[in-house]
Amino acid sequence: MMMRMLDAGGIPTLTDRIRAADPSNPNGYYEFEPVKKTKEDPSWITGAVGKSVKLVHLLLLDLPLTHCYRVVFMHRNIEEVIDSQNVMLNRLGKKHDDLPKERLISLYRSQIDDVLRYVRRHGDCFALLEIDYNAMIRQPAAGVEKVSQFFDGLDVEKMAAVVDPGLYRSRST
Repeated sequence: MMMRMLDAGGIPTLTDRIRAADPSNPNGYYEFEPVKKTKEDPSWITGAVGKSVKLVHLLLLDLPLTHCYRVVFMHRNIEEVIDSQNVMLNRLGKKHDDLPKERLISLYRSQIDDVLRYVRRHGDCFALLEIDYNAMIRQPAAGVEKVSQFFDGLDVEKMAAVVDPGLYRSRST
């Protein structure tokens, strides 16, 4: 959702479109495969200047501290993330029951805390904006205004129009 919002707001996305849209994510994945190997080869970063790039939280640790980054960190209920991933894995016929859900939640929380601590510790390289996914779904206007200010002015109307509550399917009770 955030990648689509940034694109609509005026920041082009860096994506390879290798992973096609599917029932789990009908708007596509906005992924860029080279980010997965950033630790070994960060050369893609030079071509990413002025663009938005999707990274999973742990990959923030691999970004070289020789550049400056603006990070929009999307917080979402971790149980919902796990449930959503499990639905996708089931659809793909892949196994996902290696760890009990409670252990996965604990692991994710610990990872997120570690990553955010790292980003804050390196504030000379990272500008950080934390956004609550659930709040963005409920009231996109307030969230897109924060994102627009973070990037010195984006098209908030186009950004808000991207938010589709119908795609919010894995909800915790």
